[in-house]
Amino acid sequence: MIDILCGTITHIVDDAITVVTGGIGLRLQVPQVHMFSPQTVVTLYVHMHWNQEQGPSLFGFSNELDRQVFLLIISCSGIGPKIALSILSSLGSSGCVHAICQGDDKALSKVPGIGTKKAEQIIVSLKHKMQKLVKSGVALEDISGLQQMHELNDVLTSLNYSKREIDATLHWLAEQPASEPVPFDKLMRQALSFLSKKA
Repeated sequence: MIDILCGTITHIVDDAITVVTGGIGLRLQVPQVHMFSPQTVVTLYVHMHWNQEQGPSLFGFSNELDRQVFLLIISCSGIGPKIALSILSSLGSSGCVHAICQGDDKALSKVPGIGTKKAEQIIVSLKHKMQKLVKSGVALEDISGLQQMHELNDVLTSLNYSKREIDATLHWLAEQPASEPVPFDKLMRQALSFLSKKA
């Protein structure tokens, strides 16, 4: 079984990337595919999912938390890998854990492919497991930081930025070093500055 894969991305098509390692090209479906770029070297945490009709499919994740959250989501009855990827692409792993632990069915129901009924089902099925994951010491963003990112997402959406632009902005902000919490107005200025440079 493949656990961790290191290699170079050669192709990106739809929600999948092709990674070449040791002369072999492997196709992996990934959340937030627009965060990846061709000809870059990546290290991915891998899950192989078996479908009775389609056979094996590989899924790649940038970190162990993403993989753990993905596995918990697909453990829900009637929830497959496609919806799990959609949740991770929309909310990120920390956002997903936060939404489920807080019983935030509104955040989950905004994810493409999930209505209120499925959101409630996921929360009922996973709330205890997600709380256990948090207690296990898995590093998560702090709750106030998550709340800021949700608010920022809402504001940028109201300003008519695309989902791709917003996801790239939030990803960039999350990678910026910070020794203390950043006020929301400063985050907003940083986000708009980043978007103006991308325009």
